[in-house]
Amino acid sequence: MSASWVGNLDNPVSARLRDPKFSGWTGVFLGAFAAFLAIPPIEARTVVWPILVGVVAAVLGIWTVARGERHLGWGAVAAGVIGIGLGILATRSGTTNLGNVFDATLVAQTFGLATPLVFGAIAGMVSERSGVINVGLEGMMLMGAFWGVYGADKGGTWVVGLLVGAAVGGVMALVYAVFAIHLRADQIVGGTAVNFLALGITGYFFVQLYHNEPVPSGVSLLPNVHIPGLSGLAFFGPAIGDLSLLTWAGFALVIVSFVVLFKTPLGLRIRACGEHPRAADTVGINVYAIRYGCVAMSGVLAAIGGVYLSEGPQGNGTFIFDMTNGRGFIALAAMIFGNWRPAGAFGAAILFGFSSALALRLQIYSASAATLFNVLPYVLTLIAVAGVIGRPTAPAADGRPYVRQ
Repeated sequence: MSASWVGNLDNPVSARLRDPKFSGWTGVFLGAFAAFLAIPPIEARTVVWPILVGVVAAVLGIWTVARGERHLGWGAVAAGVIGIGLGILATRSGTTNLGNVFDATLVAQTFGLATPLVFGAIAGMVSERSGVINVGLEGMMLMGAFWGVYGADKGGTWVVGLLVGAAVGGVMALVYAVFAIHLRADQIVGGTAVNFLALGITGYFFVQLYHNEPVPSGVSLLPNVHIPGLSGLAFFGPAIGDLSLLTWAGFALVIVSFVVLFKTPLGLRIRACGEHPRAADTVGINVYAIRYGCVAMSGVLAAIGGVYLSEGPQGNGTFIFDMTNGRGFIALAAMIFGNWRPAGAFGAAILFGFSSALALRLQIYSASAATLFNVLPYVLTLIAVAGVIGRPTAPAADGRPYVRQ
């Protein structure tokens, strides 16, 4: 009996290892890992390790293709080949140049640049899981950026700024929800109108309240979280020992959003409204209430991402006209790249943040390489939307107004 019990324990593990999706994603991870073997903190200065890890990734990809997962399998093969090439190039570069580009602060910059994208991507996911496309994330983020710094300036503390920015974003989202849900306006056009409306509102009040001049210095900024014991560590201290409070809140948001959407009755109701609203209405779910709540929450989260732009370490308590600079649309791309799931959206946001952080550093050595890395996330998004590595699937009723009968 004991042997049978042990065998039953092993069955889920062995089944997991035989799963082609598991082997495919493992190959993709190993391919990416091969490209980073020669840079800090590992610094393997021989071509043997990138080639070995890349070959393993390619073999896993071929095995995945043989098991029927063609898109994911070829993606793992491509990741292995690219990882080998980048790993060999890294070993041929000088350690000084690699150290200047790939150091611990690159990790901190990546998380910092990804933070508003994480909030924006989760915001878009919450709205679209209920069946409403929120193209107005850019405008809601911009409203949060301006009114957040204004609230911190007049209220004397970053807490007031965060609350004011989030509240204004929620109000803007409710305005959009009226047109999208009850008036059944085209959601793409409505979201675009919200973006232009936010651009006009923030520009007008910036001129009226600050006379188009920089916000006075001394505005309360979002605090950083100092982790005891990490400051003395060589790599992890500069990397994660002094990140912004909202960066850590973004990490927590990914976990909370997953639990709420996929592990609670409320999440089941939200997903039902986004997949089959008539069936949800039939069993007593108020589709209108769910969608209004999700769109409002979407505006709040996007606005918090905007508050980070103006009150975080990069904004430094200032506001610049149209300072979001397309980040709301990048967040939408991260959401699509992540297949409308929290972990996937988070991974895409980190990838986008890493590309931006690396592009800033590569400008010193090569402007063309910096431009390439700035463009890379959008190219990857097009590849994902085209279904090369698995076709993303939006909620079935996404963007379709619901009419109760």
